[in-house]
Amino acid sequence: MADVKCAFVVQTPQYKGETSRLAITHAISYQTVEILLDDDDTVTPSLCFIGEGVLGLSKGQEAMETYGITSTESHIMNSCLVDLEVLVCKEDMEKYGISEDSLPDAEEMGADVKVEVVPMAEIKKRVDEARHVLLF
Repeated sequence: MADVKCAFVVQTPQYKGETSRLAITHAISYQTVEILLDDDDTVTPSLCFIGEGVLGLSKGQEAMETYGITSTESHIMNSCLVDLEVLVCKEDMEKYGISEDSLPDAEEMGADVKVEVVPMAEIKKRVDEARHVLLF
């Protein structure tokens, strides 16, 4: 049995370019990859937001109205619905004055997983454990 750990690290704002938003959709797609693996093999992704990457995580985004694109908020909610681990750097949230209450969740949609605000050391641990690290 092999467990392939992947860390998707978002370090730039999601509306500055498409690349950061792609990290979220790529991390969500891990379920599709598991279909192609042997029965005992798994993929364990961690979606991590650090630095300026934390800036696009607030609830109530109007991305479609403002930019003509789907919001990061809806992507994060979908991540929670598929039980994807979503970690946000506590120190960077404090640096930019973002409160935990402003982060999206999908609890009202029935998600068991919530966005977790964790110290940078916890994110570093996920990166160190990962076989593949993808920076966005």
